[in-house]
Amino acid sequence: MRRTAFLWIGLAAACVALGAAAAFETRASRIQAIKTIGIVSAIGDEMSLTQAGLTGLGNSAQSVSISAWGLDELIVQQTTRLLAGRYRVQPVTYRRAAFAAIRDSVVTPVNLLRSDPFKELVRSDITPQGLDAYIVITRARSKLGNGRSVEGVGFAEYRTLLANYGLIHALYEVRLIEGKSFDVIEKRAAAPLDNTGTVRIGGPSGQVDDTFDVPAANERLRAAIADLITRSLPVTLGDMHLIDGQ
Repeated sequence: MRRTAFLWIGLAAACVALGAAAAFETRASRIQAIKTIGIVSAIGDEMSLTQAGLTGLGNSAQSVSISAWGLDELIVQQTTRLLAGRYRVQPVTYRRAAFAAIRDSVVTPVNLLRSDPFKELVRSDITPQGLDAYIVITRARSKLGNGRSVEGVGFAEYRTLLANYGLIHALYEVRLIEGKSFDVIEKRAAAPLDNTGTVRIGGPSGQVDDTFDVPAANERLRAAIADLITRSLPVTLGDMHLIDGQ
């Protein structure tokens, strides 16, 4: 009986492996078939200000406008540059606010069985229609320290008994959506650039010193956030097999 059980376990594992291989092959062939592509970026025009750690439990996150930073324009430009060697990238128009308004990330395991909320939005809110695929880049969410969630672009102050830490983050996720069926071919949240900081966030982030003031007019802060995006985009697109050399 034990031998039979092991055989069934082995057979099940083999089926899972074959299914995963078939899914990867199908995804790879769908990506290979893409010739024309459009890019949507809607990480939003606000930066969150969060306090966490020992003294942050009772404080709610605040936000400031960073519309003057032009981060979505930067993302479209950088993504276009990275994809231009393989695809014909075509400009698209869309209601950025409609994409940015969707706050619930379907990348998290609890939502994997739900229909992707961006599927219908791509069908109805992007012009022109009929491209082979669309890339949609929106906010992602992660946990910080004591369990408080942070999302999108932000500055977080994390306090311990011995020290205070300042962190910046640019959390986003990328979806590759087929242009005819509007199925999600691939989706991936941008991963951390490194894991060397004392306090970590599950996405592009970095520890900064206390000379970083939080006003949106701070050019150093804008440049540091832009650097997180610029360095993480090729890694994320490479992980999705959309560009080579990663």
